[in-house]
Amino acid sequence: MAMKITFITGGARSGKSSFALKTASALDGQKAYLATAEALDQEMKERIFKHKKERGVTWDTHEEPVKIADTLKGMTDRYDVVVLDCLTLWLSNLVCNNMDCDKEIDNFIAVLKNISAIPESPLRQTQNAEFCKLFIVSNEVGMGIVPENELARRFRDFAGILNQKAAEIADEVYLVTAGIPMKIKGQINSF
Repeated sequence: MAMKITFITGGARSGKSSFALKTASALDGQKAYLATAEALDQEMKERIFKHKKERGVTWDTHEEPVKIADTLKGMTDRYDVVVLDCLTLWLSNLVCNNMDCDKEIDNFIAVLKNISAIPESPLRQTQNAEFCKLFIVSNEVGMGIVPENELARRFRDFAGILNQKAAEIADEVYLVTAGIPMKIKGQINSF
């Protein structure tokens, strides 16, 4: 089964994860949440517990801080809805583990391209097409000042490249600011 991809970006605490979860929760079918966070301290443990509780029992949670491409590959046939939260935290995990970010990003993008629905497909034109719906959440980190240190600049650059590549593949892209989602790519419904 192919995936219809919605990419959601915005600043920290902008409401992007809430928007992704609310939109995904309204859809029918088996649901999975692919979390990239690790419970490395008490505050993060509490955050993770709170988020699991908010999702409830209708969501299967998969925690994977590094190998998200491999995990995602196995989800298309098992789930109707998947939320991947979040790419920038995943990227941070790669950087902190001294992994080859270029290689990991290329691998992730290759998986996205492979599982994304074919744009020319007649199924794409119908509302009831059999697609797994994938919601990808990522922070927009490039709207601030240039970071003062090399590691932060590398991270910002990788995040910008990763976001561009994911948004290019996505069927829809939303920018969330102050809790308000704005559609910036994809067919916009008119009333």
